[in-house]
Amino acid sequence: MDSRTAFCGALLLLVTLLPLSASAPSKLYIVYMGEKKHDDPSVVIASHHDMLISVFGSYKHGFSGFAAMLTKSQAVAIAKFPEVVSVNTNIFHKTHTTRSWDFLGLDYNQPPQQPGLLKRAKYGEDVIVGVIDTGIWPESRSFDDNGYGPVPARWKGKCQSGEKFNATSCNRKIIGARWYGRGISAESLKIDYKSPRDLNGHGTHVASTIASGEVQGVSYGGLGMGVARDGAPRARLGIYKVCWLDEGCPDTAVLAAIDDAIHDGVDVLSLSVGGVGQEYSGTLHAVQRGISVVFTGGNDGPVPQTVTNAVPWVKTGGR
Repeated sequence: MDSRTAFCGALLLLVTLLPLSASAPSKLYIVYMGEKKHDDPSVVIASHHDMLISVFGSYKHGFSGFAAMLTKSQAVAIAKFPEVVSVNTNIFHKTHTTRSWDFLGLDYNQPPQQPGLLKRAKYGEDVIVGVIDTGIWPESRSFDDNGYGPVPARWKGKCQSGEKFNATSCNRKIIGARWYGRGISAESLKIDYKSPRDLNGHGTHVASTIASGEVQGVSYGGLGMGVARDGAPRARLGIYKVCWLDEGCPDTAVLAAIDDAIHDGVDVLSLSVGGVGQEYSGTLHAVQRGISVVFTGGNDGPVPQTVTNAVPWVKTGGR
């Protein structure tokens, strides 16, 4: 009997025999198992379902793990298995806001024809940025695909349809979009779009801050008329809606989005979310595959005047 089979059998026996009662309610936990042991995602999923009948979802592309409904005693017992790196409860996080490109020293108020970092980077030409946030409003002129060539052949993502969002909502700028509604309460789903469409506006703001094309004649109520353009106007966008209007951004959804983004072929991952909780181990596996991961720091670290998302393998910027 190999070690995986023994582990699956022991874990299944554990979950079956540990008592379930009214005094031991189950909660959603994330079981993180580190680097995946199989290249075929279907084999990874099968290995997770071999372990538990209460599996909520599997992480299978960039790393191995699953979310499952467990009692506290089950979670404690599972955490003791050598194959398990950690077991964490499902925590909901909140979105962050961002500041200007001047904070980064890019002097983006220059005319674009002047030499500078952005020009040397070809304004992000064909770089694929995955935005893990509240979704996107695809009709915004910031995401017009006029002048873009074909979608990069390396892209393996998809445009997932849903409420007021279909395949035509994607284009050569927004090249993919997914949404993650499992684990969100029915009440929250009623007041938000069950699709990649952004009701909150935060994800659209973040995506346009990263990769808006040039838009002429922009103003605020007729004031401050000018040109809007942002950090990497020639970049492509992959959208991952994990944050919901009433509840925030659950760990289960964020990890699923990171896992899918690794599979889809993003070059950069943007996460403008924070709050107390785990540091998204999935991002380490993204970095190991050559993906740059960028977080916002926020202002709500463990003690006053500290930030969140301060792990050594990601880039963390000001709120």
